[in-house]
Amino acid sequence: MLGRSDRGLLAQWWFTVDRVLMSAVLLLMAAGVLISMAASPPVAERIGLDSFHFFKSQLLYLLPAVMVLVTLSFFTPKQARRTGFALFFGGLALMVAAVLWGPEIKGAHRWIYIGPINLQPSELAKPGFVIIAAWFLAEHTKRPDMPGQVIAGLLSLVFIGLLVIQPDFGQTALVVLTLGSMLLIYGIPWIVVMGLAGLVSVGILASYLLVPHVASRIDRFLNPDKGDTFQVDTATQAFHNGGFMGTGPGGGEAKLVLPDAHTDFAFAVVGEEFGFIACVLLMLLFAFVVLRLLQRAKEEPDPFRALAASGLAIIFGFQAVINMGVNVSLLPAKGMTLPFISYGGSSLIGMAFAMGLALALGRRRAGIVSSVALQPVAA
Repeated sequence: MLGRSDRGLLAQWWFTVDRVLMSAVLLLMAAGVLISMAASPPVAERIGLDSFHFFKSQLLYLLPAVMVLVTLSFFTPKQARRTGFALFFGGLALMVAAVLWGPEIKGAHRWIYIGPINLQPSELAKPGFVIIAAWFLAEHTKRPDMPGQVIAGLLSLVFIGLLVIQPDFGQTALVVLTLGSMLLIYGIPWIVVMGLAGLVSVGILASYLLVPHVASRIDRFLNPDKGDTFQVDTATQAFHNGGFMGTGPGGGEAKLVLPDAHTDFAFAVVGEEFGFIACVLLMLLFAFVVLRLLQRAKEEPDPFRALAASGLAIIFGFQAVINMGVNVSLLPAKGMTLPFISYGGSSLIGMAFAMGLALALGRRRAGIVSSVALQPVAA
């Protein structure tokens, strides 16, 4: 048994890490495996694969994802920062390689093959982006002579630019929303906020005017009669079919026809087979993770740790909201995974990095634990 007087690495970790948050993340991972088992077999069969191909693949990626989560939770904030830097710059390099040499899939160059692994580098770069932006902004707070704001802005532009070139407008929107939220938490002047909002508006208008598939998705969202809305309509019908209690595991019909039932529309499968109550429980679990991280960030006196933890909570929460919003027709259709739930090795491991870094940054300070450990333990 571990006691507070123990000075070993395991004891120090056990009494400083947020075990409740880690349990919630592990629960989401487990739910993702079960939902993959329910949603993926028809998709695999339609493309000539073994029925449980995607389920087995998700299980295969689950082990390294859990290892990443737990291993990073042992890290100190300095080690977490260095890991974030490595993820960001390594991810940028792989994104460039994907644009130049990666395969074209559905008109985009977002993936690169590393041996037998098909990797989406932007998923790894996202948590690194949050860490590096938070560090430079926090350093400017500590040392006003350091151009931390300028460096963070330039690195953000590089990352966003690569996302646009791929192109991946959904991830671009997610990164811009996260950066904007971090800048508001950081405390930039409102005049700058309005200026950035204007730039974002210009970017959205340019995307609508210059990129046909972006215009098509927005038009179909605003006026469904203007194009094919089969996937969104099927997902909406799935929630209607599921009602409060669902049709039961295996009883859904949406996954039989939805091409992306195991990825972008996994939430619709949950709604149909497990019902409204299961959807609410899943949303509450996502909300708990986000609010838990934001609460810990609020209590953190160190600017870097507070801003980085907030950013990781925001990017996790926004991605979940975007995915679920598309599933219930509240947002224009956009391919984006539901964290830990949708099928996808890059997404699973990328979010494991994000939550592992959040756990590392949220650990209680060693000095507090040491003072507790020096107190006599009651018999």
